[in-house]
Amino acid sequence: MVEKREAFLERFGLKLSEKVEKVMPDPLIFALILTVITWILAILLLRPYEKMDAVTTVQWLFEASWYKGFWELLAFAMQMALILVTGYAIAFHPIVYKGLRKLATLPKTTKSAVALTALVSLLAAWIHWGLSLIISALLARAIGLEFHKSKKPLHYPAVVASAYAGLGLNWHWGLSASAPLLSNTPGHFLAKIYKDLYGFETLINMIIIIVFGVVAFWAIAPKNVSKGIEVVAPHMIEIAKKEEEEKAKIEEKTFADRLENSKILALIIAVPGIIAMVYWFGRLGFFRGLDLNSLNFIFIVAGFLLYLNPIAYMRAISRATTAVAGILIQFPFYAGIMGLMRYTLVDGINLATVISNAIAQFATPFTWPAICLYLSGFVNIFIPSGGGEWATIGEIIVRTSHQLNVPLGKSIIAYAAGDAWTNLFQPFWAIPLLGLTGTRARDIFGYTIAVMVLATIPLSLGLLLVPY
Repeated sequence: MVEKREAFLERFGLKLSEKVEKVMPDPLIFALILTVITWILAILLLRPYEKMDAVTTVQWLFEASWYKGFWELLAFAMQMALILVTGYAIAFHPIVYKGLRKLATLPKTTKSAVALTALVSLLAAWIHWGLSLIISALLARAIGLEFHKSKKPLHYPAVVASAYAGLGLNWHWGLSASAPLLSNTPGHFLAKIYKDLYGFETLINMIIIIVFGVVAFWAIAPKNVSKGIEVVAPHMIEIAKKEEEEKAKIEEKTFADRLENSKILALIIAVPGIIAMVYWFGRLGFFRGLDLNSLNFIFIVAGFLLYLNPIAYMRAISRATTAVAGILIQFPFYAGIMGLMRYTLVDGINLATVISNAIAQFATPFTWPAICLYLSGFVNIFIPSGGGEWATIGEIIVRTSHQLNVPLGKSIIAYAAGDAWTNLFQPFWAIPLLGLTGTRARDIFGYTIAVMVLATIPLSLGLLLVPY
Protein backbone atom coordinates (compact mmCIF):
# COMPACT_ATOMS: atom_id res chain seq x y z
CA MET A 1 0.00 0.00 0.00
CA VAL A 2 2.83 2.39 0.94
CA GLU A 3 4.69 1.56 -2.29
CA LYS A 4 1.55 2.27 -4.35
CA ARG A 5 1.06 5.63 -2.63
CA GLU A 6 4.74 6.45 -3.16
CA ALA A 7 4.50 5.50 -6.84
CA PHE A 8 1.37 7.64 -7.24
CA LEU A 9 3.06 10.70 -5.76
CA GLU A 10 6.12 10.16 -7.96
CA ARG A 11 3.91 9.95 -11.05
CA PHE A 12 1.98 13.01 -9.91
CA GLY A 13 5.17 15.04 -9.55
CA LEU A 14 6.64 13.79 -12.83
CA LYS A 15 3.45 14.35 -14.86
CA LEU A 16 2.92 17.82 -13.43
CA SER A 17 6.56 18.64 -14.11
CA GLU A 18 6.18 17.58 -17.75
CA LYS A 19 3.03 19.72 -18.13
CA VAL A 20 4.57 22.77 -16.47
CA GLU A 21 7.73 22.47 -18.56
CA LYS A 22 5.59 23.03 -21.67
CA VAL A 23 3.69 26.08 -20.41
CA MET A 24 5.82 27.79 -17.72
CA PRO A 25 7.46 30.87 -19.24
CA ASP A 26 10.66 32.57 -18.20
CA PRO A 27 10.19 34.58 -14.95
CA LEU A 28 10.42 37.83 -16.93
CA ILE A 29 7.52 36.77 -19.18
CA PHE A 30 5.59 35.72 -16.05
CA ALA A 31 6.12 39.21 -14.62
CA LEU A 32 4.99 40.88 -17.86
CA ILE A 33 1.84 38.73 -18.03
CA LEU A 34 1.03 39.52 -14.38
CA THR A 35 1.43 43.22 -15.17
CA VAL A 36 -1.12 43.03 -17.98
CA ILE A 37 -3.52 40.98 -15.80
CA THR A 38 -3.24 43.58 -13.03
CA TRP A 39 -4.02 46.39 -15.49
CA ILE A 40 -7.15 44.53 -16.59
CA LEU A 41 -8.23 43.78 -13.00
CA ALA A 42 -7.76 47.42 -12.05
CA ILE A 43 -9.97 48.58 -14.93
CA LEU A 44 -12.68 45.97 -14.30
CA LEU A 45 -12.85 46.01 -10.50
CA LEU A 46 -12.35 49.69 -9.81
CA ARG A 47 -14.90 51.02 -12.31
CA PRO A 48 -17.78 50.94 -9.75
CA TYR A 49 -15.75 53.32 -7.57
CA GLU A 50 -14.49 55.50 -10.39
CA LYS A 51 -15.34 59.19 -10.32
CA MET A 52 -12.89 60.28 -13.02
CA ASP A 53 -13.06 60.58 -16.77
CA ALA A 54 -11.27 58.15 -19.08
CA VAL A 55 -8.19 60.34 -19.56
CA THR A 56 -7.69 60.79 -15.81
CA THR A 57 -8.21 57.07 -15.22
CA VAL A 58 -5.54 56.19 -17.78
CA GLN A 59 -3.20 58.68 -16.13
CA TRP A 60 -3.79 57.05 -12.72
CA LEU A 61 -3.37 53.53 -14.11
CA PHE A 62 -0.09 54.01 -15.93
CA GLU A 63 1.59 56.97 -14.28
CA ALA A 64 0.20 57.57 -10.77
CA SER A 65 0.23 53.89 -9.76
CA TRP A 66 2.28 51.69 -12.13
CA TYR A 67 5.13 54.12 -12.84
CA LYS A 68 5.08 55.47 -9.29
CA GLY A 69 5.53 51.98 -7.90
CA PHE A 70 8.03 50.91 -10.59
CA TRP A 71 11.09 52.23 -8.75
CA GLU A 72 10.17 51.42 -5.15
CA LEU A 73 12.14 48.15 -4.95
CA LEU A 74 15.49 49.49 -6.16
CA ALA A 75 17.12 49.21 -2.73
CA PHE A 76 15.65 45.73 -2.28
CA ALA A 77 16.90 44.68 -5.73
CA MET A 78 20.39 45.80 -4.76
CA GLN A 79 20.17 43.81 -1.52
CA MET A 80 19.14 40.69 -3.44
CA ALA A 81 21.90 41.17 -6.01
CA LEU A 82 24.47 41.52 -3.25
CA ILE A 83 23.28 38.47 -1.35
CA LEU A 84 23.63 36.45 -4.53
CA VAL A 85 27.10 37.58 -5.63
CA THR A 86 28.64 37.69 -2.14
CA GLY A 87 27.21 34.29 -1.23
CA TYR A 88 28.47 32.90 -4.53
CA ALA A 89 31.99 34.22 -3.89
CA ILE A 90 32.09 32.72 -0.40
CA ALA A 91 30.76 29.37 -1.58
CA PHE A 92 33.51 29.02 -4.15
CA HIS A 93 36.38 29.84 -1.88
CA PRO A 94 38.40 26.58 -1.69
CA ILE A 95 37.65 26.03 2.01
CA VAL A 96 33.87 26.55 1.79
CA TYR A 97 33.57 24.86 -1.58
CA LYS A 98 35.34 21.79 -0.22
CA GLY A 99 32.83 21.64 2.67
CA LEU A 100 29.86 21.93 0.30
CA ARG A 101 31.24 19.23 -1.95
CA LYS A 102 31.78 16.98 1.08
CA LEU A 103 28.15 17.49 2.17
CA ALA A 104 27.09 16.77 -1.41
CA THR A 105 28.69 13.31 -1.22
CA LEU A 106 26.28 12.18 1.53
CA PRO A 107 23.20 11.42 -0.64
CA LYS A 108 23.41 8.41 -2.95
CA THR A 109 20.07 8.70 -4.78
CA THR A 110 17.80 11.43 -6.10
CA LYS A 111 15.38 10.95 -3.21
CA SER A 112 18.06 11.25 -0.53
CA ALA A 113 19.54 14.29 -2.33
CA VAL A 114 16.11 15.93 -2.42
CA ALA A 115 15.46 15.17 1.26
CA LEU A 116 18.84 16.61 2.33
CA THR A 117 18.45 19.77 0.24
CA ALA A 118 14.87 20.35 1.43
CA LEU A 119 15.92 19.88 5.07
CA VAL A 120 18.78 22.38 4.74
CA SER A 121 16.48 24.86 2.97
CA LEU A 122 13.72 24.58 5.59
CA LEU A 123 16.03 24.79 8.61
CA ALA A 124 17.91 27.77 7.18
CA ALA A 125 14.63 29.52 6.27
CA TRP A 126 13.57 29.38 9.91
CA ILE A 127 16.63 31.51 10.72
CA HIS A 128 16.58 33.76 7.63
CA TRP A 129 15.01 33.40 4.20
CA GLY A 130 18.00 34.96 2.42
CA LEU A 131 20.35 32.50 4.07
CA SER A 132 18.11 29.63 3.00
CA LEU A 133 17.99 30.79 -0.60
CA ILE A 134 21.75 31.04 -1.07
CA ILE A 135 22.86 27.99 0.94
CA SER A 136 20.32 25.55 -0.49
CA ALA A 137 20.94 26.76 -4.06
CA LEU A 138 24.67 26.20 -3.73
CA LEU A 139 24.11 22.82 -2.09
CA ALA A 140 21.81 21.74 -4.94
CA ARG A 141 24.42 22.77 -7.49
CA ALA A 142 27.17 20.96 -5.57
CA ILE A 143 25.03 17.81 -5.49
CA GLY A 144 24.44 18.06 -9.23
CA LEU A 145 28.18 18.37 -9.89
CA GLU A 146 29.05 15.56 -7.47
CA PHE A 147 26.59 13.10 -9.03
CA HIS A 148 27.92 14.02 -12.48
CA LYS A 149 31.50 13.49 -11.34
CA SER A 150 30.71 10.08 -9.83
CA LYS A 151 28.50 9.17 -12.83
CA LYS A 152 25.48 8.42 -10.63
CA PRO A 153 21.93 9.01 -11.96
CA LEU A 154 20.22 12.10 -10.58
CA HIS A 155 17.10 14.13 -11.33
CA TYR A 156 18.71 17.56 -10.99
CA PRO A 157 15.50 19.65 -11.40
CA ALA A 158 13.88 17.83 -8.46
CA VAL A 159 16.92 18.60 -6.28
CA VAL A 160 16.89 22.28 -7.29
CA ALA A 161 13.13 22.43 -6.65
CA SER A 162 13.65 21.15 -3.11
CA ALA A 163 16.09 24.01 -2.52
CA TYR A 164 13.04 26.30 -2.81
CA ALA A 165 11.24 24.52 0.05
CA GLY A 166 12.09 27.10 2.70
CA LEU A 167 10.81 30.03 0.62
CA GLY A 168 7.63 28.13 -0.21
CA LEU A 169 6.67 26.58 3.11
CA ASN A 170 8.08 28.09 6.26
CA TRP A 171 10.11 31.28 5.85
CA HIS A 172 7.22 33.48 6.96
CA TRP A 173 6.80 31.34 10.06
CA GLY A 174 10.44 31.90 10.95
CA LEU A 175 12.54 34.53 12.63
CA SER A 176 12.86 36.82 9.59
CA ALA A 177 9.11 36.90 8.88
CA SER A 178 7.86 40.31 7.76
CA ALA A 179 4.46 40.47 9.46
CA PRO A 180 5.60 39.18 12.88
CA LEU A 181 8.70 41.41 12.77
CA LEU A 182 6.55 44.42 11.92
CA SER A 183 4.36 43.42 14.86
CA ASN A 184 7.46 43.47 17.05
CA THR A 185 8.39 47.03 16.10
CA PRO A 186 8.27 49.19 19.25
CA GLY A 187 5.05 51.18 19.30
CA HIS A 188 3.40 49.09 16.59
CA PHE A 189 -0.27 48.41 17.31
CA LEU A 190 0.35 44.65 17.04
CA ALA A 191 3.38 44.58 19.35
CA LYS A 192 1.41 43.18 22.28
CA ILE A 193 0.60 39.95 20.41
CA TYR A 194 4.13 39.35 19.09
CA LYS A 195 5.13 37.14 22.01
CA ASP A 196 2.23 34.82 21.20
CA LEU A 197 3.36 34.31 17.60
CA TYR A 198 6.44 32.34 18.62
CA GLY A 199 4.87 30.31 21.38
CA PHE A 200 4.91 26.54 21.90
CA GLU A 201 2.05 25.90 19.45
CA THR A 202 3.81 27.82 16.68
CA LEU A 203 7.03 25.90 17.32
CA ILE A 204 5.15 22.60 17.01
CA ASN A 205 3.53 23.82 13.79
CA MET A 206 6.96 24.79 12.45
CA ILE A 207 8.32 21.30 13.16
CA ILE A 208 5.30 19.77 11.42
CA ILE A 209 5.84 22.02 8.37
CA ILE A 210 9.53 21.06 8.17
CA VAL A 211 8.73 17.35 8.39
CA PHE A 212 5.94 17.74 5.82
CA GLY A 213 8.24 19.65 3.46
CA VAL A 214 11.00 17.06 3.55
CA VAL A 215 8.55 14.16 3.14
CA ALA A 216 6.56 15.89 0.36
CA PHE A 217 9.59 16.73 -1.78
CA TRP A 218 11.04 13.28 -1.11
CA ALA A 219 7.75 11.61 -2.10
CA ILE A 220 7.35 13.37 -5.45
CA ALA A 221 11.01 13.04 -6.48
CA PRO A 222 11.31 10.50 -9.34
CA LYS A 223 13.25 7.44 -8.24
CA ASN A 224 14.04 5.94 -11.64
CA VAL A 225 14.21 8.97 -13.94
CA SER A 226 17.61 10.52 -14.57
CA LYS A 227 17.98 14.13 -15.70
CA GLY A 228 21.39 15.22 -14.50
CA ILE A 229 23.09 18.58 -14.49
CA GLU A 230 24.83 17.62 -17.73
CA VAL A 231 21.38 17.55 -19.39
CA VAL A 232 19.64 20.47 -17.69
CA ALA A 233 22.55 22.87 -17.15
CA PRO A 234 25.69 21.61 -18.96
CA HIS A 235 27.21 25.09 -18.89
CA MET A 236 27.43 24.88 -15.09
CA ILE A 237 29.92 22.01 -15.42
CA GLU A 238 32.24 24.16 -17.53
CA ILE A 239 31.83 27.09 -15.14
CA ALA A 240 32.67 24.85 -12.18
CA LYS A 241 35.80 23.57 -13.94
CA LYS A 242 37.01 27.10 -14.56
CA GLU A 243 36.29 28.05 -10.96
CA GLU A 244 38.32 25.13 -9.64
CA GLU A 245 41.20 25.63 -12.06
CA GLU A 246 41.46 29.40 -11.78
CA LYS A 247 43.97 30.56 -9.20
CA ALA A 248 44.43 34.10 -8.04
CA LYS A 249 47.41 35.52 -9.91
CA ILE A 250 49.55 37.32 -7.41
CA GLU A 251 51.61 39.85 -9.32
CA GLU A 252 53.54 42.43 -7.40
CA LYS A 253 55.44 44.20 -10.14
CA THR A 254 54.04 47.63 -9.32
CA PHE A 255 52.65 49.52 -6.35
CA ALA A 256 49.13 49.05 -7.77
CA ASP A 257 49.69 45.27 -7.99
CA ARG A 258 50.80 45.14 -4.37
CA LEU A 259 47.69 47.04 -3.29
CA GLU A 260 45.40 44.74 -5.27
CA ASN A 261 46.88 41.65 -3.58
CA SER A 262 47.39 43.17 -0.14
CA LYS A 263 46.44 40.99 2.83
CA ILE A 264 46.89 44.00 5.09
CA LEU A 265 44.31 46.02 3.15
CA ALA A 266 41.85 43.12 3.31
CA LEU A 267 42.30 42.91 7.10
CA ILE A 268 42.01 46.69 7.52
CA ILE A 269 38.51 46.38 6.02
CA ALA A 270 37.50 43.07 7.63
CA VAL A 271 38.46 43.73 11.26
CA PRO A 272 36.37 46.92 11.67
CA GLY A 273 33.56 45.03 9.94
CA ILE A 274 33.71 42.35 12.63
CA ILE A 275 33.72 45.02 15.35
CA ALA A 276 30.68 46.70 13.79
CA MET A 277 28.74 43.42 13.76
CA VAL A 278 29.68 42.60 17.36
CA TYR A 279 28.23 45.93 18.49
CA TRP A 280 25.22 45.62 16.17
CA PHE A 281 24.15 42.19 17.40
CA GLY A 282 25.15 43.01 20.96
CA ARG A 283 22.72 45.92 20.92
CA LEU A 284 19.82 44.28 19.05
CA GLY A 285 20.33 40.58 19.70
CA PHE A 286 21.03 38.05 16.96
CA PHE A 287 17.52 37.47 15.64
CA ARG A 288 16.43 41.13 15.78
CA GLY A 289 19.67 42.24 14.18
CA LEU A 290 19.69 39.69 11.38
CA ASP A 291 18.22 41.37 8.32
CA LEU A 292 19.24 41.66 4.67
CA ASN A 293 21.67 44.50 5.34
CA SER A 294 23.46 42.74 8.19
CA LEU A 295 23.48 39.44 6.29
CA ASN A 296 25.04 41.11 3.25
CA PHE A 297 27.56 42.89 5.45
CA ILE A 298 28.53 39.59 7.08
CA PHE A 299 28.96 37.99 3.64
CA ILE A 300 31.16 40.88 2.43
CA VAL A 301 33.37 40.83 5.53
CA ALA A 302 33.59 37.03 5.42
CA GLY A 303 34.67 37.27 1.78
CA PHE A 304 37.58 39.57 2.63
CA LEU A 305 38.59 37.31 5.54
CA LEU A 306 38.47 34.14 3.45
CA TYR A 307 40.32 35.44 0.41
CA LEU A 308 42.69 37.88 2.20
CA ASN A 309 43.30 39.23 -1.28
CA PRO A 310 41.04 42.04 -2.57
CA ILE A 311 41.58 41.35 -6.27
CA ALA A 312 41.00 37.60 -5.89
CA TYR A 313 37.75 38.36 -4.06
CA MET A 314 36.74 40.77 -6.80
CA ARG A 315 37.37 38.12 -9.47
CA ALA A 316 35.09 35.73 -7.58
CA ILE A 317 32.40 38.42 -7.37
CA SER A 318 32.75 39.12 -11.10
CA ARG A 319 32.06 35.48 -11.97
CA ALA A 320 28.69 35.71 -10.20
CA THR A 321 27.42 38.90 -11.82
CA THR A 322 25.75 37.16 -14.77
CA ALA A 323 23.34 35.51 -12.32
CA VAL A 324 21.87 38.87 -11.22
CA ALA A 325 20.52 39.92 -14.62
CA GLY A 326 17.04 38.58 -13.83
CA ILE A 327 16.90 40.49 -10.55
CA LEU A 328 17.86 43.79 -12.15
CA ILE A 329 15.15 43.73 -14.83
CA GLN A 330 12.31 41.93 -13.03
CA PHE A 331 12.19 43.68 -9.66
CA PRO A 332 10.95 46.99 -11.15
CA PHE A 333 8.06 45.21 -12.87
CA TYR A 334 6.94 43.61 -9.60
CA ALA A 335 7.29 46.98 -7.90
CA GLY A 336 5.00 48.37 -10.61
CA ILE A 337 2.45 45.64 -9.87
CA MET A 338 2.66 46.54 -6.18
CA GLY A 339 1.95 50.14 -7.13
CA LEU A 340 -1.12 49.08 -9.11
CA MET A 341 -2.39 47.08 -6.14
CA ARG A 342 -1.60 49.60 -3.41
CA TYR A 343 -2.08 53.14 -4.67
CA THR A 344 -5.60 54.44 -4.26
CA LEU A 345 -7.86 55.51 -7.10
CA VAL A 346 -10.44 57.43 -5.12
CA ASP A 347 -11.71 57.71 -1.51
CA GLY A 348 -9.01 55.38 -0.16
CA ILE A 349 -10.04 52.53 -2.47
CA ASN A 350 -7.33 50.49 -4.18
CA LEU A 351 -7.27 47.22 -6.10
CA ALA A 352 -5.97 45.14 -3.18
CA THR A 353 -8.75 46.48 -0.94
CA VAL A 354 -11.47 45.57 -3.44
CA ILE A 355 -10.11 42.03 -3.95
CA SER A 356 -9.54 41.44 -0.23
CA ASN A 357 -12.95 42.69 0.84
CA ALA A 358 -14.64 40.55 -1.82
CA ILE A 359 -12.92 37.43 -0.49
CA ALA A 360 -13.28 38.29 3.21
CA GLN A 361 -17.06 38.81 3.00
CA PHE A 362 -17.56 35.04 2.64
CA ALA A 363 -15.79 34.32 5.93
CA THR A 364 -17.24 33.02 9.19
CA PRO A 365 -15.38 32.78 12.51
CA PHE A 366 -14.63 29.11 11.72
CA THR A 367 -13.61 29.51 8.06
CA TRP A 368 -11.72 32.81 8.35
CA PRO A 369 -8.24 31.32 9.05
CA ALA A 370 -8.43 29.19 5.87
CA ILE A 371 -9.89 32.08 3.85
CA CYS A 372 -7.11 34.31 5.17
CA LEU A 373 -4.63 31.69 3.90
CA TYR A 374 -6.18 31.77 0.41
CA LEU A 375 -6.45 35.57 0.40
CA SER A 376 -2.81 35.97 1.37
CA GLY A 377 -1.73 33.34 -1.16
CA PHE A 378 -3.66 35.00 -3.99
CA VAL A 379 -2.36 38.51 -3.30
CA ASN A 380 1.18 37.12 -2.91
CA ILE A 381 1.14 36.12 -6.59
CA PHE A 382 0.85 39.82 -7.47
CA ILE A 383 2.83 41.25 -4.53
CA PRO A 384 5.53 38.64 -3.77
CA SER A 385 6.94 40.60 -0.85
CA GLY A 386 5.90 39.71 2.67
CA GLY A 387 6.30 43.23 4.04
CA GLY A 388 4.77 44.85 0.95
CA GLU A 389 1.78 42.53 1.02
CA TRP A 390 1.22 43.06 4.74
CA ALA A 391 1.31 46.82 4.24
CA THR A 392 -1.34 46.37 1.53
CA ILE A 393 -3.84 43.96 3.12
CA GLY A 394 -2.78 43.87 6.77
CA GLU A 395 -5.42 46.39 7.81
CA ILE A 396 -8.14 44.28 6.14
CA ILE A 397 -6.94 41.16 7.96
CA VAL A 398 -6.89 42.96 11.31
CA ARG A 399 -10.35 44.49 10.76
CA THR A 400 -11.93 41.19 9.65
CA SER A 401 -10.38 39.35 12.60
CA HIS A 402 -11.91 41.84 15.02
CA GLN A 403 -15.30 41.71 13.32
CA LEU A 404 -15.39 37.90 13.46
CA ASN A 405 -13.81 37.74 16.95
CA VAL A 406 -10.95 35.54 15.68
CA PRO A 407 -7.64 35.81 17.60
CA LEU A 408 -5.43 38.22 15.68
CA GLY A 409 -2.35 36.07 16.21
CA LYS A 410 -4.05 33.17 14.43
CA SER A 411 -4.92 35.43 11.49
CA ILE A 412 -1.32 36.61 11.21
CA ILE A 413 -0.11 33.00 11.22
CA ALA A 414 -2.65 32.21 8.47
CA TYR A 415 -1.45 35.24 6.51
CA ALA A 416 2.18 34.17 6.91
CA ALA A 417 1.40 30.63 5.75
CA GLY A 418 -0.40 31.88 2.65
CA ASP A 419 2.34 34.35 1.80
CA ALA A 420 4.91 31.53 1.75
CA TRP A 421 2.59 28.90 0.23
CA THR A 422 2.12 30.46 -3.23
CA ASN A 423 5.82 31.21 -3.56
CA LEU A 424 5.82 27.61 -4.80
CA PHE A 425 3.88 28.91 -7.82
CA GLN A 426 5.44 32.38 -8.13
CA PRO A 427 8.98 32.35 -9.65
CA PHE A 428 9.93 35.79 -8.33
CA TRP A 429 11.97 34.53 -5.38
CA ALA A 430 13.47 31.73 -7.43
CA ILE A 431 15.48 34.13 -9.61
CA PRO A 432 18.69 33.82 -7.52
CA LEU A 433 18.14 30.05 -7.22
CA LEU A 434 17.78 29.68 -10.99
CA GLY A 435 20.85 31.83 -11.58
CA LEU A 436 23.07 29.88 -9.21
CA THR A 437 21.96 26.44 -10.41
CA GLY A 438 21.73 27.21 -14.12
CA THR A 439 18.13 26.01 -14.36
CA ARG A 440 14.98 27.55 -15.83
CA ALA A 441 11.68 28.11 -14.04
CA ARG A 442 10.04 25.48 -16.25
CA ASP A 443 12.62 22.90 -15.10
CA ILE A 444 11.69 23.03 -11.42
CA PHE A 445 8.24 24.54 -10.95
CA GLY A 446 6.32 21.39 -11.78
CA TYR A 447 7.67 19.92 -8.56
CA THR A 448 7.17 23.04 -6.44
CA ILE A 449 3.58 23.40 -7.69
CA ALA A 450 2.98 19.72 -6.88
CA VAL A 451 4.07 20.36 -3.28
CA MET A 452 1.89 23.49 -3.18
CA VAL A 453 -1.12 21.38 -4.17
CA LEU A 454 -0.25 18.70 -1.60
CA ALA A 455 0.17 21.37 1.10
CA THR A 456 -3.29 22.87 0.57
CA ILE A 457 -5.22 20.34 2.67
CA PRO A 458 -2.87 20.08 5.69
CA LEU A 459 -2.44 23.87 5.82
CA SER A 460 -6.19 24.47 5.61
CA LEU A 461 -7.09 21.81 8.16
CA GLY A 462 -4.33 22.89 10.51
CA LEU A 463 -5.53 26.49 10.51
CA LEU A 464 -9.17 25.44 10.93
CA LEU A 465 -8.79 22.74 13.57
CA VAL A 466 -5.60 23.34 15.58
CA PRO A 467 -6.43 25.54 18.59
CA TYR A 468 -4.54 28.81 18.98
